[in-house]
Amino acid sequence: MDAVSGLAQRGARIAAISIVVAGLLVAGLSQVAFGAEPGFGKLFLNGQVVGTVVPPAQVAPGSGRDPFYKVTNGVSGQLGVAGVGPGGPGYHGGDWQVFTVTFNKAPYLLTSGSAVAAAEARGDVTVTRHPEQDFRCPITSTAVG
Repeated sequence: MDAVSGLAQRGARIAAISIVVAGLLVAGLSQVAFGAEPGFGKLFLNGQVVGTVVPPAQVAPGSGRDPFYKVTNGVSGQLGVAGVGPGGPGYHGGDWQVFTVTFNKAPYLLTSGSAVAAAEARGDVTVTRHPEQDFRCPITSTAVG
């Protein structure tokens, strides 16, 4: 009877621990799901600084459709560069397709998709696609300075 009683007590302890662990997991997941706040930022669009909002949701790698240029070794004050924006042809709401831009020469400020393309054509930069970095970040305002 002592062996059976010991097994029953051990089973009850394991069940209690399992319930506590499950409760902590649920509490943690709900904190992530319900406590997530969007972030706000800035980027360049056609030579102007515009506002953005970063929702807490992720996007599937490779699913971005709007070109976004992330300068890896730019000058001070360099922001990310949007290739398209609200009202422009081909804008999908900030569903960003990420490209890194790396200067091969002395860096200078890039403030538009056309400036990135021109720098690439001159050989000043190397532009590389990174589908694993795609993200969603709608442009929320224009000319925020």
